Amino acid sequence: MKAIDMHCDTIMKIYQTPAAHLRENEFQIDLKKMKESGTVLQNFAMFVPLDEVDDPYQVCREMIACYNKELSKNKELIRPITTMSDYEANQQKGRLSALLTMEEGAPLAGRLDRLQEFYDLGVRMLTLTWNFENEIGYPNTIYWDDAQQKLNAIQQGLTEKGIAIVRRMEELGMIIDVSHGSDQLVRDVLTYTKRPFVASHSNARAICNHPRNLPDELIRGIAERGGVIGMNYYEAFIRPAGSQQSLVEGLVAHIKHVIQVGGIECIGLGSDFDGIEENPELADIRSIQKIQHGLKTAGFSTSDIEKIFYQNVERLYRELLV
Repeated sequence: MKAIDMHCDTIMKIYQTPAAHLRENEFQIDLKKMKESGTVLQNFAMFVPLDEVDDPYQVCREMIACYNKELSKNKELIRPITTMSDYEANQQKGRLSALLTMEEGAPLAGRLDRLQEFYDLGVRMLTLTWNFENEIGYPNTIYWDDAQQKLNAIQQGLTEKGIAIVRRMEELGMIIDVSHGSDQLVRDVLTYTKRPFVASHSNARAICNHPRNLPDELIRGIAERGGVIGMNYYEAFIRPAGSQQSLVEGLVAHIKHVIQVGGIECIGLGSDFDGIEENPELADIRSIQKIQHGLKTAGFSTSDIEKIFYQNVERLYRELLV
């Protein structure tokens, strides 16, 4: 079965490892593994860790250059897309597809001209924040009380610059991604925008109480807007520490809950591979076959699994990537 993965950090790993290549590597995603897994479209995030770099803008530009270089070397296997027509052309010719995304809004420095610049470079999705506040808004990590295992009731969301940026993103056709954002940031996106948006790699907080996961209120809000939530494969977001539940069983539990709250049309896949610690249960992108088996075992029909694996994201992208 074919699949679409809404988030990975593979380009960051290649950027940081000069000897590594996209065609085949020791990471969780490469082109060979993509082909074996049935993944036909991979979102490649340009992740800039603010605590490790001096100039987020420059590093992001260098990562995009790395992405373009790797795609150019492998254009017989994979091509970039900015519209669904590009994706459909790749499908017809048996090629894989790559969508350029950014994880961390700091390279924009709150500037609309830089948003336009990155759009012109091919970026079609932006994760507004990572785990640090920036000019766009605030993440949940800064509001989490680990001892009490809960979030502060009072949070900040989008800044004034952030409101302007998400509104301009809608006008451009760049997909808003609220993963990592504070609960209030997601509420603000719902307030200040009109079109569907995504949480590209987030799970359900009711199943695993972690600030990176979404509460039912926001799952419902994203679903009612027509958005998609990509299920994340990171162990800490799937099951509580010490749990004996398998990762696949845990992921299925998240999927069932999201369906109960928002309906099956709001679920996609967002592995977070090459940005998460390796776990032999879901070792790399080929592990999607285990997820498919787990869903079948849990009673999901083939048509349901197709919606989760690729159809929901195709529907969203068809609406937004024009």
